[in-house]
Amino acid sequence: MDPKMLKEINQQIQEETYSGYIYLAMAADLESNGFKGMATWMQVQAREEKIHADIFLNYILERGEKVELEAIQKPPSSWESPLAVFKDALEHEVHITGRINHMVKVARELNDNATHNMLQWFVEEQVEEEANVGEAVQQLEIVGEDGRGKLMIDREMGSRVFNVPASAPYYPKPGQATGA
Repeated sequence: MDPKMLKEINQQIQEETYSGYIYLAMAADLESNGFKGMATWMQVQAREEKIHADIFLNYILERGEKVELEAIQKPPSSWESPLAVFKDALEHEVHITGRINHMVKVARELNDNATHNMLQWFVEEQVEEEANVGEAVQQLEIVGEDGRGKLMIDREMGSRVFNVPASAPYYPKPGQATGA
């Protein structure tokens, strides 16, 4: 693998790990403010981000390259409202989409078809990520300061469950060994 592409993928492991970390911080803040359903939603999101990091890690190993883990910055620990939490989450997902698009561009420039193909899963995933968080922002904006509306959204968000995406590349299915 070209060293430039390897550097980008190693950086993405750090980006995805930070994503999980900030979503854990968001979950903790939401739960401490009585929004257990929204906290559950963020916990599921944090677990998904861990899978994303694992996919990049396993891809590097599958290609016979060296994983270089970077330090993770400390996330914020509190937000002024659930709306502020989800607006920050949306901004973060837009950032991650930009990173994925950048890596696709690098893969194209380097004629790295294997990496380009692997990244297509993430291109589609980011459309879904932004749409899900964007919907939460929209709903919270609609209800505004109405406590009953926030509680209804909280209850609905609490029904989200974690599922390993069946189509996730370079992520072991139940019963398979990992590359890590």
